[in-house]
Amino acid sequence: MQALIDVVLPVFLVIGGGYVSARLGYFTQTHIDGLMKFAQGFAIPCMLFLAVASLDLESALNPALQVSFFGGATICFCLGLFGTRLIFRRDWGDCVAIGFACLYSNSVLLGLPITERAYGPDALTGNYAIIALHSPICYSIGVTAMEIVRNRGDGGRAIIAAVLTSTFRNVLLLSIAAGFVVNILAIPVHGTINDALDLVGRAGLPCALVALGGILSQYKPEGDLRVITWVVAITLLVHPALVWLFGATLNLPQDLFRSAVLTAAMAPGVNTYIFASMYGRATRVAASSVLMATAISVLTVWVWLSVIP
Repeated sequence: MQALIDVVLPVFLVIGGGYVSARLGYFTQTHIDGLMKFAQGFAIPCMLFLAVASLDLESALNPALQVSFFGGATICFCLGLFGTRLIFRRDWGDCVAIGFACLYSNSVLLGLPITERAYGPDALTGNYAIIALHSPICYSIGVTAMEIVRNRGDGGRAIIAAVLTSTFRNVLLLSIAAGFVVNILAIPVHGTINDALDLVGRAGLPCALVALGGILSQYKPEGDLRVITWVVAITLLVHPALVWLFGATLNLPQDLFRSAVLTAAMAPGVNTYIFASMYGRATRVAASSVLMATAISVLTVWVWLSVIP
């Protein structure tokens, strides 16, 4: 119970504050969009750049960590994709969008603050290692699958072009790539510049959590409740269980194990709705899954925190 009070609830209270403020009209849609634009397009990229630039790459890029997390994520994508097709009889485009919702955990807006509150800022190495590859791998899987469905008669070149274009326009990915360049080449970041980036970066997560609450206030549960329940179960239960199994089998170090399981236990990110909207597929299911999974994860994350060693 103490983990629920000390770790989980503060994060969700900030989200709830954004939700209530938007519902009451204190924050308009323009305010929320601007706040999220600042957080995701400016502040969080600064934070990720500094984190990756100073990351211990040998520890962070642990193959067991990446196999555990992304192996579990890929299995969940397949469960979402083929389960939706075989059980719920949705068309292939909808199946890919729903599979992406099962694939893409909210690694930044929820995973980082909850892990930091649970284990401290020095325990985020595994989180940053996952985040560094999260967008490239997940978008590559999702976009490739969707473009195969959409361009089955256009050949491989069109699919590859669409994948590259969609993946590498992401500002978070660009900031991570810049951080890797600085890290690998050992380029020093001047103290004044570092302090300025750190000052902006520290505003990113609080602003993003408030904005996330505002965005969630725009949704209401609608669509096929059975499919939404399928997505929620896969993201909140199956994914962290798979990562736990893989991490234990591969003897993942405890700090990386914690980061991997907790990140896998997060609800689908807002990017799942953006992905669905981009293709006009299963948007109501994606939005409702984000809303319901985020609400339910208040309890499921507490459970995972209680059992993680």
